Amino acid sequence: MLKKYAVAALLVLTFTVLASIQVTMAEPEKEAADVLILKGSPFGPVKFPHKAHVERVGGKCETCHHASKPEKPATQPQQACRDCHTKPAVAPMKTITQAAFHNPLAKSGTCIDCHLKENAAGKKAPTKCMECHKKSNG
Repeated sequence: MLKKYAVAALLVLTFTVLASIQVTMAEPEKEAADVLILKGSPFGPVKFPHKAHVERVGGKCETCHHASKPEKPATQPQQACRDCHTKPAVAPMKTITQAAFHNPLAKSGTCIDCHLKENAAGKKAPTKCMECHKKSNG
């Protein structure tokens, strides 16, 4: 009789562990904030309307965010750029924080390329440093 209880308890424990693993794996991805403040630039922080950008690209995160790299695998589905891109760059990374957004003169890069394209299409997107970087955003 004791053997039956031990088997039953083991089955319940196994089921509980498997169910908790499945629930953990099925957790929905955490949504990013509507507005992010990107700090660290000497020109001033950038108030980044994340939700508006997500809507603009139709919810396609890969428009701005690259896939995880083998030399520095992501540790979560939605990871902040600064988790990998730091100043100074820490091996194995080579791209510093600022370069993750645009080149040193802000003439090309992820953000500015899209802003220039939007302006060419007749829409208004900031392209000058101080239109994004403002001390008041801190």
